[in-house]
Amino acid sequence: MSLLPSSFFEQKTLTAARALVGKTLVRKIGDKTVRDSITEVEAYVGPHDLASHSSKGRTARTEVMHGKPGTIYVYLIYGMYWMLNIVTEEKDFPAAILIRSTEKVKGPGRVAREFGIDKNLNGKKLGRASGLWIEDAPPVPSSKILRTPRIGVDYAGAWKDKPYRFVLKKD
Repeated sequence: MSLLPSSFFEQKTLTAARALVGKTLVRKIGDKTVRDSITEVEAYVGPHDLASHSSKGRTARTEVMHGKPGTIYVYLIYGMYWMLNIVTEEKDFPAAILIRSTEKVKGPGRVAREFGIDKNLNGKKLGRASGLWIEDAPPVPSSKILRTPRIGVDYAGAWKDKPYRFVLKKD
C-alpha cells in the first residue's frame, strides 16, 4: 500500500482520527519491519481542549505539537511508557492524534514498545526517512467504528466527556 501523505494530517483532527482507524502503522529498524492495523485512536484538538497538553500553553514539551502536520510527537508518561502521537491540522495550531492500539497490540504504551518508538522519533516527520510511517488502507465504514469519550482525562472538566476516541468494533 502507499504511504499516507503529510496532507492527510492537514485535515481537522477529528476527521483525520476517525480516518486513521484501519490504516497500517509501520516501523522499520534495520532489517526488521513491524506493521499492524490501527484499531484505536484519540484526538486532541488544540489549546482550548483541556485534555490536551497544549492547553497549558506553548512549552518545551508541547513545541512539537505546534509543528507541521505529519510530525511525530512522542512523550513519556509515568516515567516508563512512551506515547505515539501524530500532529494534525496546521502549523502553530497544537493538535494531535494518539495511537492507542493496533490489531495485535492493545494500549498506547505497548504500541510504542512493540514498534520501537521512543523520544528519538520526537519531532521527526512520518516517512521512510524516520523509519515510521502509516500506509493507506480502504476506509472503514462508520458502522464499524465506535466513538466514545477519551480514557484517563478525568482532570479535563467537560472535555473528558467529548467523544474524541475512535475504536474499531470487534466482530
